[in-house]
Amino acid sequence: MTAREFFESLPDKINADAVKDMQTVFHFDLSGEGGGQYTLRLQDGQLSIEEGLQGEAKCVVRSSAEDFMALVTGKLNPMMAMMTGKVKISNPAEMVKYAKLFGLM
Repeated sequence: MTAREFFESLPDKINADAVKDMQTVFHFDLSGEGGGQYTLRLQDGQLSIEEGLQGEAKCVVRSSAEDFMALVTGKLNPMMAMMTGKVKISNPAEMVKYAKLFGLM
């Protein structure tokens, strides 16, 4: 699975009832092979994925595509990834709030 495939699969995994009153915007900036820039927008119970960094994000995640995929597949511990700088998160509180919904933890 690539980072792009991971992001494209997210809307089908979200329970609309669980997120109906939640709103947020995340930017993911993934470097290296298989990387790219993605915007996740959660609004009115719907999660949309856009290429590029669109709008103002409440949280920005920067990583290599390789480290990000290791994180989402469980091969890289989220705390160790942050502590070692493999994954940089601009607003950890916002990430914690949504990480399980997005399948990041």
